[in-house]
Amino acid sequence: MKLQKDQIADFNKRSINYHNDNFDFLGNNLRKKGYDVDQIIAKLTDFQVAIPSWALGAGGTRFGRFSYFGEPTSLEQKVEDVGILHKLTQTAGAVSLHIPWDIPSDYKAIKQKAEALNINFDSVNSNTFQDQKKAKESYKYGSLSNVSKAVREQAIQHNIEVIHIGEKLGSKSLTVWLADGSCFPGQNNFQTAFQNTQDSLKDIYKMLPNDWRMLIEYKPYEPHFYSTVIQDWGTSFMLANACGEKAYTLVDLGHHLPNSNIEQIVSILMLKGKLGGFHFNDSKYGDDDLTVGSIKPYALFLIFNELVYGMNNNPKNPDLAWMIDASHNVKDPLEDLIQSLEAIQEAYAKALLVDQEALKGAQLENDAVKCQEILQGAYRTDVRPLIERARLSAGGALNPIDAYRFLDVRGNLIKERGKHTVATGL
Repeated sequence: MKLQKDQIADFNKRSINYHNDNFDFLGNNLRKKGYDVDQIIAKLTDFQVAIPSWALGAGGTRFGRFSYFGEPTSLEQKVEDVGILHKLTQTAGAVSLHIPWDIPSDYKAIKQKAEALNINFDSVNSNTFQDQKKAKESYKYGSLSNVSKAVREQAIQHNIEVIHIGEKLGSKSLTVWLADGSCFPGQNNFQTAFQNTQDSLKDIYKMLPNDWRMLIEYKPYEPHFYSTVIQDWGTSFMLANACGEKAYTLVDLGHHLPNSNIEQIVSILMLKGKLGGFHFNDSKYGDDDLTVGSIKPYALFLIFNELVYGMNNNPKNPDLAWMIDASHNVKDPLEDLIQSLEAIQEAYAKALLVDQEALKGAQLENDAVKCQEILQGAYRTDVRPLIERARLSAGGALNPIDAYRFLDVRGNLIKERGKHTVATGL
């Protein structure tokens, strides 16, 4: 299914007057306070988030997976789904592939399809947490950290293959997440596991093209619950430094122990010029991979406040790679992704309203009350009219969820693909 421009334009006519009233009210108030509303809208319009190819089908639990009707059964259909998201939201302009789940069969054709939908290929993701068919070695006891040199070499070569695939697509970064760890005390030697991982990453790093980046992800637990080799941002930071200037830490919002101060982690990494990217989701207990902003929207805003500060004050830190990494167990995957994109834009817009000069002044005066008032004043602002105007100016839907349902996107996908399709990958 391909949405047409006139379909969205006709849908927008239904609520354009209501939007204009809300936007004029908010815009006038913000201008009176000295905000450059046009600049904020421009930043929101430019902000693009990658959609992972594996998130376009239904997710699952350790006990079962309940398929959603009309799921994409090929990479081509996944790109088409990203095209739908981008057409509606105008902020999903990239797709991130997981290899070997989504290896293109025809690189020229898939690039042409993506280009026709105004979609770029973002970071490519390697997979050494599952044994693949016909693989000589097993990752049961780790990959890049394994005590077996043969296993480590297989994992290294896989990552190099992923780089070559990414080059053909126009990607510019490799994301490495390891499931390596141990289940019981004494199972692994911590120092040996770390050193093996570092040496393996260095070998992969040597094969990076000059204009590429390596993004090193971390996670405190799961699938191993006693130890994880890259368990926190400090370990990822050390590994990135050991590899070189093209290696960076990647922050997944769900990959932290409860109540971790993620905004502080973000701030320090940007100060050191080593924050490379983000995986957005939300959580109640652990790595729940829930819809962005569904549980802790204020925490997301605080993280974006540090991101905005860093983007303005840490020129050594590169432009960040943004991606959603969520699992859709009971929701339509496309609706879930639309909600996540909206939450990300909302947190970003509110962070752009923080008066950083006033906040710095209050900090220098040790005025904790004033600091809180400044932050919460921005957070309590209903910025949805700004986001709507950014979408509208780019040709998107004023309300993407309503448009998705009004245009019966899922129903049309079921007609095209069938009811009991299952997404590739996973």
